[in-house]
Amino acid sequence: MEHPEHIAMETTNGSQFNIDALYQLFPSCFTEAADVWGKIHRAVDWGKLRELLGEYVESDEPEKYDFTWVGKRAAQREAAAPCRKTLRPCPKESVDWDTTQNLYIEGDNLEVLKLLQNSYMGKVKMIYIDPPYNTGNDFVYHDDFDKDYNEYDEHNKFEDGVRFWKNTDSNGRFHSDWCSMIYTRLMVARSLLTEDGVIFISIDDNEVENLKKICNEVFGESNLYTTFAWVNSLKEKIEDDTKFAGANLGKIKKSHEYVLVYAKSQYNISPDASSSDYIDKLITNGGNNINSCIIKRGIKCVEPITKVFKGRIGGTNDYFDIISSEGMIIENGILKNDVEIEGPLRNANMLTRFFNGEEVIDHKGQKLIDVYIGKTGMINTRKLRSGDTPSSVLVGKGTTKNGTLLLKEIFGEKMFDFSKPVELLLYLTTKVNGKDFVILDFFSGSATTAHAVMQLNADDGGNRKFIMVQLPEETTEDSEAYKAGYKNICEIGKERIRRAGKKIKADSPLTTQDLDIGFRVLKCDESNYKPVAFAPKDYTQESLDMFLDNIKEERTGLDLLFDCMMRWGLELSLPYATQKVDGCTIYNVDDGNLVACFDGVVTGAVIDAIAETHPLRVVFRDSSFTEAAQKMNLFELFKQKCGWTDQEVQNNVRVI
Repeated sequence: MEHPEHIAMETTNGSQFNIDALYQLFPSCFTEAADVWGKIHRAVDWGKLRELLGEYVESDEPEKYDFTWVGKRAAQREAAAPCRKTLRPCPKESVDWDTTQNLYIEGDNLEVLKLLQNSYMGKVKMIYIDPPYNTGNDFVYHDDFDKDYNEYDEHNKFEDGVRFWKNTDSNGRFHSDWCSMIYTRLMVARSLLTEDGVIFISIDDNEVENLKKICNEVFGESNLYTTFAWVNSLKEKIEDDTKFAGANLGKIKKSHEYVLVYAKSQYNISPDASSSDYIDKLITNGGNNINSCIIKRGIKCVEPITKVFKGRIGGTNDYFDIISSEGMIIENGILKNDVEIEGPLRNANMLTRFFNGEEVIDHKGQKLIDVYIGKTGMINTRKLRSGDTPSSVLVGKGTTKNGTLLLKEIFGEKMFDFSKPVELLLYLTTKVNGKDFVILDFFSGSATTAHAVMQLNADDGGNRKFIMVQLPEETTEDSEAYKAGYKNICEIGKERIRRAGKKIKADSPLTTQDLDIGFRVLKCDESNYKPVAFAPKDYTQESLDMFLDNIKEERTGLDLLFDCMMRWGLELSLPYATQKVDGCTIYNVDDGNLVACFDGVVTGAVIDAIAETHPLRVVFRDSSFTEAAQKMNLFELFKQKCGWTDQEVQNNVRVI
């Protein structure tokens, strides 16, 4: 009988994901090979693959079209390299730890992206990032790109070792370093997108051309949806557009940035419902009447009333009945819920009393048709023309000034100079089909994306979840943020989410009782395990003692649980429960999805309690078993109590 296997202590090598994908397409091009430990694994038979691809294999021509830079190969290796770190839970800094489905993760985003791959590969529908624009004053993440950074020591910022440095335009590899930094992260991030997923990337003129070439390589040129030109300032004007010559060119003020939009494999962008290109038709259902419709939340009433209406509204001939059980909830003149109504609605007088000039949705015949109540009370359908798409120029979607002022309103102090506005993120998010999906931002900054997700869910009743990732960059001592007590950007982002969530609920208390404004805080840290791999000459009595218990002393059961969830591919937002048996804590994640015990000696009573949960996966601490026979006995116990076969026990039980 075999021993239970150990859970991996590091992420899978990124190349393995590529091998697995290639195997799905060309299984005949694989053979078997042994690694240095004698373990058999798949290997590509390059000769067979070349034969299958035929004339489409590139010959060794000296010249070819390619986009490259100094350090690109090292960046590719860095993207594929495994990560031995972990994500440690921090309930004290979290909000609604036990119930929230949102995550806030502190750490180097390349390491975090790698750590998220097992749990979130193919599960993120939308990514938005606002990376450093490489203006000459940005701090760029310090990755291993085969260069000597000693010459930049005077510019370096040190935190937990060297993590990032100031990429000034005097750097001989100014563009190359930035390209390597963004390239590695996009390569890993792509694996997290669903097949219909979309990524939005904010950028300006400094690196837009390089970024587009990198995205064409990572996502595929055919998957470029558009490049939005976002007007980030409404006050700038060109006073005289006839003087585009000589020194006058230097006087042109930039009033826009870009948002690149790429799909994983197919477009997933909604048509722009705000377009004015409609076909108007008159409803002929009993003259000007409409019998049943849904009124959309968020529309404005004629009067700024606050009231809950139920039952019948109107008189004998012109009325409507409110079908929705919660009624029609209006706060300060804004409809706060979708309302289904029925009635003759003759000439729409009763509807226009409440919502003149606004829109409702007719669902008769299971069709969704925009309905407009005109100034005369006539009801007209307006059907969106096929082919209508969002405009490539985003005007009126907030400005950098809006973003800065909103942060100042939230905190009472100026926290950031160029924070993205919530309006921009609201617009981009509504362009992604659906209301229940995961949104990732791995350059979170002031957490505008999280704010927008909560606001949009409050507005349309959606269940979108966010994952924010941010390096805890220190604030400068002369900044307002530092003086207000915020020592790093993560502290600002977390507090912004707390305050924004409370305000959203306070603004609409009747419709946001179930709104998720919480988040679990996780922090990227060194591995939970002691280093136990040594060359024979390096073994000491102390290192041998590590084999008795390879877990670091300061790590808790919760640390180990989340590490196991991450390694075994469970989402880090899943709920869990605990129970005590024979002095041991048993963790039960998602009602038996994973059950773990990391304490003391595992007794029969503990195993009985675990078996009663009907677990899919079970994890124990290796040191809980003082004898090898105890580990082997696990197999028989789980076979008996869970009805598992030998292979199922081998697959379902692990030790750390």
